[in-house]
Amino acid sequence: MPDFNELITYSKAFSGLTPELEATLKDIAPILIPHLNRVTDHFYAQLSAIPVTEKFLAGRIEHLKAAHLKWMTDLFTLTIDAQFAENMYRVGDIHVKVHLPVEFMAGSMTLINTGLINLVAETMGDDQAKSTQASQAIIAVSGLALMIMQQSYQASSLSGELEKFLKISGMSRVLFSNLAKAYRE
Repeated sequence: MPDFNELITYSKAFSGLTPELEATLKDIAPILIPHLNRVTDHFYAQLSAIPVTEKFLAGRIEHLKAAHLKWMTDLFTLTIDAQFAENMYRVGDIHVKVHLPVEFMAGSMTLINTGLINLVAETMGDDQAKSTQASQAIIAVSGLALMIMQQSYQASSLSGELEKFLKISGMSRVLFSNLAKAYRE
């Protein structure tokens, strides 16, 4: 497992999630949260229209919608810290375990951001400065979440491939680790 304090610092730097934008997320939460179910419903309607997603959604849409709604609510209500990074890391790991293709995460985040930005325009469109700040905060926090999930996805995928290699080759994990350490030096 990574150092989640380092991971959140790294992810905030790359996503542009500043303390000011974090405060914006909390400020806009009461405005957006009552409407997030619409974003979730639209998101799953869009996913359902993509034939390749059917095997990941079949019989699970209501459960997935509930988890998705909680995740989106958390973006606006939780403190974006090491615990948040650990939670997002677990989400990425779950995506690996269900064999979700990695591009689904990036594509899905684009659909989600579109829905959230449309919601900002609908609820705050009269105040250009506020809607711009809200949109920037949403893009930053969703980018941060995606970065962490993708890091987890990559680490989990590599771990799975290593396990397959060790099983096929008959090599022990200790021997592999020693070889890898010798190679790095």
